Amino acid sequence: MNFQEKIVEEARRWIGTPYRQQASACGAGADCLGLVRGVWRNLIGAEPETIPPYTDDWAEPTGEEVLLAGALRWLIPKSLHATDDADIVVFRMRNAGIAKHLAITARLNDHPTIIHSYTNHGVVETSLSRPWHNRIVGRFEFPQERK
Repeated sequence: MNFQEKIVEEARRWIGTPYRQQASACGAGADCLGLVRGVWRNLIGAEPETIPPYTDDWAEPTGEEVLLAGALRWLIPKSLHATDDADIVVFRMRNAGIAKHLAITARLNDHPTIIHSYTNHGVVETSLSRPWHNRIVGRFEFPQERK
């Protein structure tokens, strides 16, 4: 199994985990960042930085691109037009808003999907539909496996 397949397999292991703001525990609770952090820990090792407390608005009142800046610090940028599985995609939920959602790309029956966690749903795998696709503002890959 290659590294990308391991990423998707690990992300799918989290499906059904309830949504919990700032949590990152498979089966117990995770938000979108918590899912990515958990996959990182289980495949790469210790997280590269301590995540400070954050609210679900991701610094939207200040306009700071906190989530996107973190992705740029620790992940490998890719073209927005890439279509690979196991990428981390960052979404802007409103045209004028900041980036504040993450997902891991996958594929079911050759159809593009995203594995992510969001309020009232927890960790799920859903279609990478046009509305989701149109909100992508960053695409990244994990650094290479170290564990």
